[in-house]
Amino acid sequence: MTTLNVALLVTPDFSAFHLSVPSILFSQRASGEPLFSVSLCAEVPGIKRSSEGFMMDAAQGLEALTTADIVVLPFWPDPHQRPSAGLIEALQKAHARGAWIAGLCLGAFVLGYAGLLDGRKASTHWEYEAVFQACFPEARLDINALYTQDDGIITSAGTAAAIDCCLCIVRERYGSAVANRIARRMVVPPYREGGQSQFIECPVPQSTADARINGLIEHLRQNIAVSHDLDALAARIAMSRRTLTRHFMKATGQSVTQWLVQERLRLTQNALETTRSTVEQIAAAVGFNSPITFRQHFKARFGVSPQEWRRHFQAQAARAPTAGPDLFTARCACPVRST
Repeated sequence: MTTLNVALLVTPDFSAFHLSVPSILFSQRASGEPLFSVSLCAEVPGIKRSSEGFMMDAAQGLEALTTADIVVLPFWPDPHQRPSAGLIEALQKAHARGAWIAGLCLGAFVLGYAGLLDGRKASTHWEYEAVFQACFPEARLDINALYTQDDGIITSAGTAAAIDCCLCIVRERYGSAVANRIARRMVVPPYREGGQSQFIECPVPQSTADARINGLIEHLRQNIAVSHDLDALAARIAMSRRTLTRHFMKATGQSVTQWLVQERLRLTQNALETTRSTVEQIAAAVGFNSPITFRQHFKARFGVSPQEWRRHFQAQAARAPTAGPDLFTARCACPVRST
C-alpha cells in the first residue's frame, strides 16, 4: 500500500485545534496502519507558538510542498492578510503537479489568494462569508457546505467541519471502509447536515449504555432484512411499547424506525461501493420494502441516487487498496430469522 505524504503548514499564532485535527486523522493511531506520512512545515522553519500557548516544531520549510501528495493549511490568522509570494507560488506549483490542497476554515482564504478557487466550489466559516465573497468573487462559495472538493482543491467550514473535510480526503484516497473506521474511533456524531453531507459516512454506534437496548440492537442487526413490529420487539425485551420507545430514544437518540433506516442505508453504502449487486438486490437484502422506497430514503439522506453513489465511490475504490472479504454478501447469505 502506498503511503501518502501530507504537508501541514504551521503559522505563527496557529490554532491548536485546527492543527491537531489533520495531525490525528492522518496518523497511524487513527487509522491503525501507516496510510499517511505527516510533515510539519512553515515558511520559516522552527518553533511556532499557538494563540493558546502551545509550541510546535515545524522542522521543514516550504520545500516540503514539492513532494507532498496532500498539502493542508489548517488555519490562517487573518482573512485580510495576503500570503507571501513564496507561499502562493509553492501552493500553485504543488497543485499543478497533482497534489491535493486543503484549506481548513480560514485556510480557505490562502487558497483564494493563490487563485486556486477561481471558478471552483469553496466553503469557509459562515462568519466570513461577506469578506470571502468580496475578496474572491470568482469562487463559487457554498455557505451551507461543511466542505467542498473541486478538482483536488478542498475547503471546509469552521472548527469541527475540519474533521469532516479530512475524512473526505481519507475516503477519496482509501475508500469508505477506512474512513468509517477512523470516524468510529473519533466518535463522530452520526448526523452531519450540510450541502456535502452525502459524502460523509454516518457511523452507527456499536453499543449504548443500556444493556437491554444493546441486545435488541444486535437482534436487529442480525435480522436487518426482516420487517419488525414494535410490539414484538418490546415483548422480546420484556418492555411495553411505550417503555421501549422511550428507552430506545434515550439510548440512541433515535426511534427504532429511524435507527433501522440509518443502519440499512449504512449497509447499502458499503454494498454499492464494493459489490456488483443490483439496486433491487441490495434493497431487498437490507429490508427495504421496495427499490423505490430505498431510492427515496437514499436520495433524501445523501442527496444523490444509489447509482450516482456507486459511480463515484467505485471509481475511487479503483485507487484504493484491495478490500477484504465482502462482508455485505456474507451477511446476506446467512439465513434470516424472523421476529
